[in-house]
Amino acid sequence: MSNGIAGKVVVITGASSGLGEATARHLAALGARVVLGARRGDRLQALVEDIRQAGGEAVHAVTDVTSKAQVQALVAAGREAFGRIDVIVNNAGLMAIAPLQQLRSDEWDRMIDINIKGVLYGIAAVLPLFEQQGGGHVINISSVAGLKVYAPGGTVYSGTKFAVRAISEGLRQEMAGKVRVTSIEPGAVQSELPLGSGDAASRAEVEAFYQQQAIPADAVAQAIAYAIGQPAAVAINEVVLRPTVQDF
Repeated sequence: MSNGIAGKVVVITGASSGLGEATARHLAALGARVVLGARRGDRLQALVEDIRQAGGEAVHAVTDVTSKAQVQALVAAGREAFGRIDVIVNNAGLMAIAPLQQLRSDEWDRMIDINIKGVLYGIAAVLPLFEQQGGGHVINISSVAGLKVYAPGGTVYSGTKFAVRAISEGLRQEMAGKVRVTSIEPGAVQSELPLGSGDAASRAEVEAFYQQQAIPADAVAQAIAYAIGQPAAVAINEVVLRPTVQDF
């Protein structure tokens, strides 16, 4: 299978549902060996069993990306199982939509911890390995909200996703010629992301928007596969994808 994906070892955070789960299934079907992290161990185990029954290779480790040690342990588990790491997909994310004046600082902290620090912990866990191996690929999931601010309500969320794009671009410059870097920026995609808002009114608005417009998570999985499958000399640095009907 010469698709540029078969045999590669891919770490995926937030793999128990949504984009992470779809990406795990899609890449495993293309021959990747997947290393799956999320907080819900029962769902991870079920996903690993599904992939193995379909003939794929997968391992998992319960992982909260706000813990640097747990992210490092996830990467270590993949390396122990498969001998190397070729790609990390920093996918875990939280979207807590609410107007700033509600002062939901706990939600702000959680978004910063998951969406920004979780990405940084993923990068930190793989960079030494990639340098030892002489190559690797970091894929960070940003958002169209990282291209323009979603307000009112999404100001802090947009801030975290702008940060993911900035981190991705800085990493690309620093590691040019050594590590490929891709920022994926989806619009509304079917996932649990709309469930993150503590403000009932904002949550209802977001859920209605997603019900009307969201595209399947597999659309993002295919974009990720496209980036991974390129020849080593080619880096897909940025992919923006939206539902055709989405104007934001």
